[in-house]
Amino acid sequence: MKGVRKNRLAWRPMLRPGPWMGGWLAVALWTGGSIAAPLPASEVAVFVDEMAGRHGFARETLERVFDAAQFQPDIIEAMSRPATARPWHQFHPAFLNPRRIAGGVEFWSRHAATLARAHREFGVPEEIVVAIIGVETDYGARAGRHRVLDALATLAFGYPRRAAFFREELEQYLLLDREQGGILLDARGSYAGAMGIPQFMPGSYRRHAVDFDGDGRVDLIGNVADAIGSVAHYLFQHGWEAGEAVAVPALVNGERYRDVLYAGRKPSHTLDEMRRYGVVARAALPRDRAATVVELDTGAGFEYWLGLNNFYVITRYNRSVHYAMAVWRLAEAIRAARAAGASPP
Repeated sequence: MKGVRKNRLAWRPMLRPGPWMGGWLAVALWTGGSIAAPLPASEVAVFVDEMAGRHGFARETLERVFDAAQFQPDIIEAMSRPATARPWHQFHPAFLNPRRIAGGVEFWSRHAATLARAHREFGVPEEIVVAIIGVETDYGARAGRHRVLDALATLAFGYPRRAAFFREELEQYLLLDREQGGILLDARGSYAGAMGIPQFMPGSYRRHAVDFDGDGRVDLIGNVADAIGSVAHYLFQHGWEAGEAVAVPALVNGERYRDVLYAGRKPSHTLDEMRRYGVVARAALPRDRAATVVELDTGAGFEYWLGLNNFYVITRYNRSVHYAMAVWRLAEAIRAARAAGASPP
């Protein structure tokens, strides 16, 4: 796979943790979150048995893998304060700025033919694909500093609130590594275990990534064509409607609009029904179009939008309303800059 070294982990005996993993976490937090610790041996042993029974992994192989994995307290801290939880006026400047827009124009120019083919095959506009890659990794420049193995193991065994989800992703990661020939154990990614140019979680990598350049390998870490095709394919499989809008400005009156604020579900109230909640679209749309209200804190008040089906589809990539709005607004800015003939820096 392009851009990934063959695994050269130095296998070593696991240091045995104390009877309560919380002791390790408390020490690490007290010292600023910089101490890495071994994983809880009993929980790892159960997981290894499950992987051996379900998927035919050799126990000895997985034991060596987990001997080399480490619990990383700073990952737990990062999960507790995601950037998407900030108010809109604090979140969006990192993405909606001249540098990121110019970078998107340049990325589009360099990969125009591949983006156009993805648009033809999956119906997802070039600017949406470019913006997602721009928000996720600054067009491939920042794919993450955490070893994916450490991130997933830390969250699978040290983050009870979402342990089931991350154990599933750890399982998918080990299966993916086996399918890729054992070259992903050194891969770096986000603190949540997402990897590659488009930051796919391992399960999404296995389910939705595509070999878009036809070289016989699905490579989201070093192959931009595969990344572009996979982002478009992912959105297509989650219900992207070609040629339809993402969001439109809205006017709200009274307080009933709060009953139809976006809550993580597919839009279900038509524009006709929205009027009963004091919400009116500030753009021409069919009256039977389903939508949901998006409220953004600008720091000087609130801004309102109607999120449509394609807005909801973007939230399948990341559940945050702020994330989806940043992707869409960046996409619009990139498209406008490219149309105006803006040249990259």
